[in-house]
Amino acid sequence: MSNSSQKPSPAARRKARRFTVQALYQWQMTGANIGVIETQFRTDNDMCKTDVAYFHELLHEIPKCVNELDETFRPLLDREIKDLDRVELAILRIGTYELSKRPDVPFKVAINEGIELAKYFGATESHKYVNGILDKVAQRLRVQEMKANRDKPE
Repeated sequence: MSNSSQKPSPAARRKARRFTVQALYQWQMTGANIGVIETQFRTDNDMCKTDVAYFHELLHEIPKCVNELDETFRPLLDREIKDLDRVELAILRIGTYELSKRPDVPFKVAINEGIELAKYFGATESHKYVNGILDKVAQRLRVQEMKANRDKPE
């Protein structure tokens, strides 16, 4: 975890998520060792403005609970997980991880970051698909937070 006295910037977290999409994609496609993938990313990329601790957490923790994450969003899909685009799958896993394991990440941030990742890496309309799935995941996992958000006066 990162030093709690110095909260990472949203931009540093965003870069960590971008690298994680790419690293998870590589892991999904090759089955390579996560440690080897992380070392490669740290060597090949300028990570100075990246929340490296968050990148490390996402990259190592998502594969550990990948079945649990997949089971969380599987009922919400219109196709089998094996038929999902691998980029979309990586993004859904990151968003579902944040919604289920990181209550410090507001649900709106987890969903919006998923949408932005899909716009950046995904096919033309994939951000709409990712938005729909992550919104439904949030409705199941963040009931109180979503209710409090709805009840807030504008």
